[in-house]
Amino acid sequence: MTEVLSSQRAERAGHAARAELAALAAAGTPWGVPPLELPAGAPARAAAVLILFGVLDDRPSTYEAQDAAVSRDLDVLLLARAATLRSHPGQVAFPGGRLDPGDDGPVAAALREAEEETGLDPAGVEVLGTLPDIPLEYSGHLVTPVLGWWRHPSAVRVVDEAESADVFRAPVADLLDPARRVVTVIERDGQQWRGPGFLVPRHDGGTHLVWGFTGTVLDVLFDRLGWTEPWDRERELPLVP
Repeated sequence: MTEVLSSQRAERAGHAARAELAALAAAGTPWGVPPLELPAGAPARAAAVLILFGVLDDRPSTYEAQDAAVSRDLDVLLLARAATLRSHPGQVAFPGGRLDPGDDGPVAAALREAEEETGLDPAGVEVLGTLPDIPLEYSGHLVTPVLGWWRHPSAVRVVDEAESADVFRAPVADLLDPARRVVTVIERDGQQWRGPGFLVPRHDGGTHLVWGFTGTVLDVLFDRLGWTEPWDRERELPLVP
């Protein structure tokens, strides 16, 4: 009986999480970042990422999130970029990339890139909508986040070791755990950048650090969904540039 009730609670939480994510996509709330400034005549490079939520594996979080919509088995799909890449080596990211000429818009690009990078079956992804574009000044990209719900999960893996070092499902409850939240600090050329970071446990006993673009997007998403829990914003994690 206890297992049945637990399963029912998880199912209700899943419906609630999906509904809240769909409502967020429908709201279209701007990110509040300045527009992309490019040299005259230089077009922004269109890109898209897939932010895919759902029950993605059978390893639930050990942390009990405060929000009823966040069950222990609610995950988001992430990947760790290969350490040999010239751009953002080793960083954790959402599946995604630039739009190709044959892509029918950002949704198609996000699904194509996710399939190429993680091997997922796009037919199992329910697209809930897109979020407002995010301009990335340093790279000249205009990124469209595509929110998805994994209606029919499929196996994922590292498809190309030259591109990715790991493909994994991060329990949302782990990301919300105040003990796993930090402020990343990086100093370069006399300037300092600070941003949200998440320490995600790996199945092999290690830890993934989610920061930069991906960490910022998750931080804003959780705030807008009302999922964020109070955490120590004075806890700093210095990074080596």
